[in-house]
Amino acid sequence: MATTTFIGALLVAAGLVYMALAAIFRGRMTDPHASAGDPAGRTLEPRRRGMGFLGLKANWPGLLIVVIGVIFLLIPAVQG
Repeated sequence: MATTTFIGALLVAAGLVYMALAAIFRGRMTDPHASAGDPAGRTLEPRRRGMGFLGLKANWPGLLIVVIGVIFLLIPAVQG
């Protein structure tokens, strides 16, 4: 039972780390086509990133890992 709980906790943590790293490393942080006269072109922040990095389409592998981990965490409770 302890092994199942440990594996479940590890999978939940791995899924969360995967989603965080995917959001951090998705896309370029600088605009390579910025003009020299544009003051906003010299920043590391993109002009429009949007909230697409939080969507289900972008995060389904990490969510799947988390769901499998939750199932592993619930197995000892169901078996009683």
